[in-house]
Amino acid sequence: MTINEIILENGMTKYRLAKLSGVPHATLNDICNGKTRIEKCSAETIYKLSMVLNVSMEKLVEASIEKKNSELQRERSYEYGLPQYLQYDLDAYKDGLRSGSSLLDCLWGELYGSINIAEISEGVITHEHAEYLRAKYLWR
Repeated sequence: MTINEIILENGMTKYRLAKLSGVPHATLNDICNGKTRIEKCSAETIYKLSMVLNVSMEKLVEASIEKKNSELQRERSYEYGLPQYLQYDLDAYKDGLRSGSSLLDCLWGELYGSINIAEISEGVITHEHAEYLRAKYLWR
């Protein structure tokens, strides 16, 4: 359960939580939006939030860690187990980036085409999956 879900469960707004806890609204906003990881906050901030939300400090921190772990698992699953041609083009593009290949524009085109084929023509990856790969590697 994320901090946003805990706030909603308590029937509160971020503004009200900020006022009751004494945690600046900007800080709370950064935590809720993922800009600041709660496990990096001071113990005092976590304590203040947990007291007002009536949950343990551990529960607040665990929620953030679980979310981070699920994002890492999704990222790993999106880059492995791809169709062979797409995996080959992705690996070739990564190698080209590392080595500063003079063929990088060609490798980019191959990867772009492979993502589109996998998504549109063959339907072996979802639109979300394809967008993830495009955003991470092609639209830098």
